[in-house]
Amino acid sequence: MKKFLLALIIASGFFSIAVAQSTDSWLNLDTVKAGRFDTGKMWTFEYPPIDYFEEEYHFKPDKEWFDDVRLSALRFASYCTASFVSADGLVMTNHHCARRSISQVTEEGEDLHKNGFIAQTLEDERPVPGLYVDQLVLIKDVTDEIQEAMDEGKTEEEKLSIKSKMIDELETRYEEETGLIVSVTPLYHGGRYSLYGYKRYNDVRLVFAPEEQMGFFGGDPDNFTYPRYNLDCSFFRVYDDSTGEPLKVEHYFEWSENGAEVNEPVFVVGNPGRTDRLRTVAQLEYNRDITYPRTIELLKGLADIYSSLLEKHPERKLELQDRIFSFQNSIKAYTGMLKGLRDPVLMQRKRDFEKKFRQAVQSDPELNEKYGDLWDKIAEVRNELRSISNERFAISMNRFVSPVYFSIAEEVVEIANQLKLPEDERDELYVGEELENTIKSLIPEDLDTEMNNELLKQKIEVMYKYLGEDNELVKKMTGGKRGDEAVEYMLSHSYLTNLDDLKELIDEGPDAILNSDDPFIYFVLNTKDRREELDKRVEELTDLEETYNEELGRALFEVYGTSIPPDATFTLRISDGIVKGFPYNGTYAQPFTTFYGLYDRYYSFGKEFPWSLPERWAEPPADLDLSTRFNFVSTNDIIGGNSGSAVINKNAQVVGLAFDGNIQGLPGNFIFRTEENRTVSVHSEGMLQSIRKVYKLNRLADELETGHISK
Repeated sequence: MKKFLLALIIASGFFSIAVAQSTDSWLNLDTVKAGRFDTGKMWTFEYPPIDYFEEEYHFKPDKEWFDDVRLSALRFASYCTASFVSADGLVMTNHHCARRSISQVTEEGEDLHKNGFIAQTLEDERPVPGLYVDQLVLIKDVTDEIQEAMDEGKTEEEKLSIKSKMIDELETRYEEETGLIVSVTPLYHGGRYSLYGYKRYNDVRLVFAPEEQMGFFGGDPDNFTYPRYNLDCSFFRVYDDSTGEPLKVEHYFEWSENGAEVNEPVFVVGNPGRTDRLRTVAQLEYNRDITYPRTIELLKGLADIYSSLLEKHPERKLELQDRIFSFQNSIKAYTGMLKGLRDPVLMQRKRDFEKKFRQAVQSDPELNEKYGDLWDKIAEVRNELRSISNERFAISMNRFVSPVYFSIAEEVVEIANQLKLPEDERDELYVGEELENTIKSLIPEDLDTEMNNELLKQKIEVMYKYLGEDNELVKKMTGGKRGDEAVEYMLSHSYLTNLDDLKELIDEGPDAILNSDDPFIYFVLNTKDRREELDKRVEELTDLEETYNEELGRALFEVYGTSIPPDATFTLRISDGIVKGFPYNGTYAQPFTTFYGLYDRYYSFGKEFPWSLPERWAEPPADLDLSTRFNFVSTNDIIGGNSGSAVINKNAQVVGLAFDGNIQGLPGNFIFRTEENRTVSVHSEGMLQSIRKVYKLNRLADELETGHISK
C-alpha cells in the first residue's frame, strides 16, 4: 500500500510537499545521500579534470587543447559570455545578451528590436558605444602570497584588511607589468586565489541580430522551459584598435559540420555568474527563509509597476521593456531556487555533504583544531542576521527601488544641518548661490510622479509587513492608511512634491525643517540612527562570516582538493555533459526540437504574442528544411552568466550556443542534479540554416563555415 501511495504522490507532482508534511516513518530522509556532482561541473582552467574526462568520455585533452579553448572564449561586457568563431574577429553570443547593444545602435526611424539587424557588408557593421569583450590570457596562482600575509593578522578585521591590500597590490603590480585588465578572484571561498589577466577589445560592432520575437519566442511563459524554439543568437565583430580593420585572431571555435548528436560529449565554455553550492546549510536556510522570499516579493511588485506603466504608456516600450524582461526572468529564477531550497530531499543531500565534510575535518586532530567549529560559528552569525534583517530591509533606502521622495528628504535634512553651522564651516554646496542651486535641483525636472507613487505604495506595504501596523513610525507616516489612500495621505502632508513649498519650508530655517510633520522628513530623522546601527552591525557580521568562509574554504580544499569545482565567480569555466533528453510531465523531452515544432507552437497559440512570428518567418522560404534541428538539451552545468557560451565538441567545434536552463535546473544555484538539470542551446545547424535561408546573409553563413571572411 505504501509503495502505491509513493508512486501516486510522485506521479501527481507532490513528492516534495508529501515529504515535508509526512509524519509517518515510511519515508526516512536519513537515507538520502549527496550525489557525486551535487557541487557541480564548473571546472576551472587552472584545475581541469583531465583524468575524469578520460574516465567518462575516453577523451584526454592536452594543454594545447585547453589553451586554445580558453583563448577562443570571451567575457561579453560584465554580464554575458561570447566566443570568437572566425579568424577575422567574428564573435557569437546570445540575442538576449545583445539586447542593450541593439538599443544603442538603433537609429531614428528604426525598430531593430522588432525587425532585427543585418549588416550586408563590412561597412554596415555598427560600432556599439562602450561595448567591450575580454579574453583571458593570463592565469596565476597567488594563494600563498595572500594567505601567508593574512595569517599575520591578529583579528578578523586585520585579516580582511590585509587581504584587501594584498589583492590591490597584486592587481596594480600585474596591470602595470602586463597592460592587462587584472583581477584576483577567490576560489573555494578563499581556499585558493587566482589572478586573471584579460586582454580587452573595445571596438566591437554589431553584425547580425534576429528579431526580438525570434530571439525570445514564447516570452516569459516559455522562459526556463523545454522544449524550446528560440533563435537566441547574435553576432558581433571585434576590430583592431590600431588599424580599424577586422581583428585577426589565432584562436577561435570552428563550426561543426553536423552539429550536436544524441549522447555526444559536449562542453560549455563560459563565465557562470555565481553559485552557492559550497555554502553551509545554515547559510542556505537563511536564503530559504529570509532572502529569497523577500526578493521575490520585491521583484513581483516592480514587475507589476513597470508592466502597468507600459500598458498605460506604450510609447515608453524601449525604456521599460528590458526592465520588465529582467524582472520576470529574475522572478522565475528565484522562485525555482526557493522551491529547491524548500524541497526536503534536496536539502537533505546538502546536509549529507556537510555532515561528511565536517566528519572529515573533525576526525583529523590538526584540521579539527583549525576548522572544527566553523559551522557553528557561521550558524551563530546567520541567527543574529535573522533577528535584524527584516527591520533593516524595511527602513533602508535603496535608490533603485525606493521612491525619490526619501532621497529628497535626506538632502533637505542635510540642508537643515548645514544651515545650523556658521557659514564658514558649511560645505560649499550650502552657501550663497550654490545653496540656491542645490535647492533648485532637489526635485528633478523629469520626475516620474506616476512611477514614484507606485514605488511608494510598495514601500508602504513593506513597512507594514516587516515593522507592523502598530509601529509608531508606520502610523505617523501613513496616518494608519494603506495602498493608494496612504500614498495620497503622505503626499498631501509633504512639502517635497512642490519646489515652491519646499523653498518656503527651507526659508523658515533649520528648526522648521527638523520639526516638520512632513512624513518623509520624519522618516529620515527617526530612522537615521537605527539605520546606521543596523548597517554597522550587518557589516560587522558579514566581515566576520567572510573570515569564517575563508577558513572553511581552506578546509574544503585540504579535504577535497580539486576533485570538486569551486563556486561560480563569473570567471571562465568548462562544463562537461552529453546531449540527452529528460523525463517531464509524465512523458519524455526529446534531445532536439525542429522548425516544425516552432510552427506547431505558432499555430497552436493562434499566432498570438508571445508565440507570434516576424513577417519573414510567418511564411518560411520554400528551401528551409523544417526538420532542421533548432534547439537541444544537454547535461552540462550552467548558471546565469553562461548566456552566450559556446557549446563545443571534442574537436573544439561549435555544435550549439547555450541560452537557458530548464525549469528543473533552477535549484542549480545551490545543487546540481545530473538527473534532470539541462542546458538549453540553439543548435549550430538551426543557426546556420536561419542565417542563410531566412535572412539571406550568405556572407555570415560562409564565414561561419570557413572560419574566414568570404571574398
